[in-house]
Amino acid sequence: MDVNSNDRSKVWTPLFFSLVLVAGMVLGFNLRDSLRNKRELSTIIQRNDRLDEVVGLIRNRYVDTINNELLYTDALSGILRSLDPHTVYIPPDDLEGVNDDLEGGFSGIGVEFSIIRDTIEVTNVIDNGPAAHAGVQVGDQVIKVGDTLVAGVNITSDHIIHLLKGKQSSVVNVTFKRVENNAFKQLPITRDIIPVYSVDASLMLDGITGFIKINRFSATTYDEFSTALKKLQQQGAKQLILDLRDNPGGYLEAATLIADNFLDNNKLIVYTQGVHSPRTEYIAGEKGVFENGKLAILIDEGSASASEILAGAVQDWDRGVIVGRRSFGKGLVQKQYDLPDGAALRLTVARYYTPSGRSIQRSFAKGKDAYMEDYEHRFQTGELTGKDSVALADTTRYYTGRHRLVYGGGGIKPDVYVPYDTAHLSSGLISVLFSRELKATIWDYFMQNRSKLKGKTINEFTQSFDSHQLTSNYLAMLGQDMRSRVNALLAKPANDTYFKLQVQAQLARFLFRDNGYYAVSLKQDEVVNKALAVMNTDQYSKVISGQ
Repeated sequence: MDVNSNDRSKVWTPLFFSLVLVAGMVLGFNLRDSLRNKRELSTIIQRNDRLDEVVGLIRNRYVDTINNELLYTDALSGILRSLDPHTVYIPPDDLEGVNDDLEGGFSGIGVEFSIIRDTIEVTNVIDNGPAAHAGVQVGDQVIKVGDTLVAGVNITSDHIIHLLKGKQSSVVNVTFKRVENNAFKQLPITRDIIPVYSVDASLMLDGITGFIKINRFSATTYDEFSTALKKLQQQGAKQLILDLRDNPGGYLEAATLIADNFLDNNKLIVYTQGVHSPRTEYIAGEKGVFENGKLAILIDEGSASASEILAGAVQDWDRGVIVGRRSFGKGLVQKQYDLPDGAALRLTVARYYTPSGRSIQRSFAKGKDAYMEDYEHRFQTGELTGKDSVALADTTRYYTGRHRLVYGGGGIKPDVYVPYDTAHLSSGLISVLFSRELKATIWDYFMQNRSKLKGKTINEFTQSFDSHQLTSNYLAMLGQDMRSRVNALLAKPANDTYFKLQVQAQLARFLFRDNGYYAVSLKQDEVVNKALAVMNTDQYSKVISGQ
C-alpha cells in the first residue's frame, strides 16, 4: 500500500511543479503587462501634467499678458510639427469656414458683393434665396448689418461675410441704399442655407468640346458635375476638357465618383493604405456616362490630393491626356476628428496609390517650410517656365495599362507639358488689372449699360463687345502720372491685348457670373488651347497609346 502511494507521488510531483511553473509564468507575464500599462499611463499623465504645469507657470508668472487660447494652439502646433505637413489642428473659430467649403453650403442671406470705393455693392442675388425674397437687387449698397455700420474705409470682405452669416432661420436686419431711388431701406432677411458651388464654369468651347472647371471636391461636387456634363452633352459635347488647375482637393469620394464616369466597370480608381488603416480599394462600378469620348484633364502645381487621384486614374488607364504642369504632390489621406471644445484635428491616416501603384506624395524630409516653398523652387529651377520641362521629383518607374512609362512621388507629371505663361507676369500690368480704379470703372460701366448688355447671350457678348470705351473711361479717371505709366504698359501690343481681354472678362463676370468670365478669358488660355490642339489631331491617340 505504501509502496504504491510512493510510486504515484513520483509520477504526479513533476507534473504538479510544471503546472505551478506555467501558472507562475502566466501570472508573471500578466503582472508585467499590467505594470507596464500602469507605467505607460503614469507617463502619459505625467506628460500631460507637465504640459499643464508649464502652461500654468507661463500664464501666472510670465512678464506680459498671455492669450491662453493662443498658448494652447501653439503647444498643439508644436506637437504636430514633427508629423507630415497636412496633419493640422483647426481652432474652433476656423472650423466653420473650413467645413462650409467642403460641405457645399452655409447659412447666409444669398448675395454676392464687391467692395468698390469703400462701399459694398451687391453684384449678384442668388435666385430664390433669402435676399431675393426680401427684394434685394443687383446694385443695392449694403450700409448696415444689424447696428453695425459697414460702409467706409478699411472694411473687409471677411468682416462682412462674418456679419451676414448666422444660424439658419435667424433674422438679420440689413440696411441698403436702393439702386432705383438711392433711398435707405432696412430689410429683415431670414437666413437660409446658401450653396457654395465647386463647379465654377461649364460651357462649350466649340461645336463638340465641353469645358468644366472644378475648384474643389466638396459634398456637392459630383451632383454639380453630373448636371453640368448632362447639359453639355445636350448641347453637342462629344469630347471634354476637365480643368483641375489650382484645385487643392477635398473629399476623396467626390473624385472617385467622377472618375467612375470615365472608366470601365471593375477598374481600380485608387487605393488607400496606412499602418493603422487596412488597404481600401475604390473600384469603378456601373457604366459611366462618359467612358468613350476624348478627355483632357488640366493640372498644374496647385492641383492636389483628390485632383491628383482623378488625374492619376485617368492617366494610369490611358483614358485621356493630362495637360499642363506637374501637380502639387499630395498623396496623404486625412480624417477629421472633432474635439470637445469645437476645434478639430485633421490627422493623416493613410497614403493613397494610383492604379499602377504610384504614391504621389512628394518628400517632406527637409521640413514643412521647404515643403511649402516648393513652388518657388520649381520656378527658380525653370520647371514652371519651360527651361526644365522634364523635371522629376522621383524617378521610380511605373507603367500604365498600355505600358506607358509614368513616375511616382512628387505629383502627376502631365503627358503634354505647357509652361507657365510669363508674358503676363509684369508687376505693373498685374497691379493695373487688380487696381481699385479699374474695378470701379468696370462696375460703373456695367451699372450704366446693364439693361442693354443683359439682352445679349454670352456668345453675342464675347463676339461683339469692344473694350475701347472701357479702356478710355479707365484712363480718364487716372491722374496724369499714373495715366502715363499705364499708357506705357499698353504701348506693348501683347500687354494691350491681354489688358482688353481681362477687362472684357471682368465685365462678363458681372453679367453672366463665372461662366461669362471663363467664356472670355479662355480664349487666350495656352493650356486650354494646347488641349484643344491635341484633341483635334492624331496627337491624342499617339499620347494615350504611348507612341
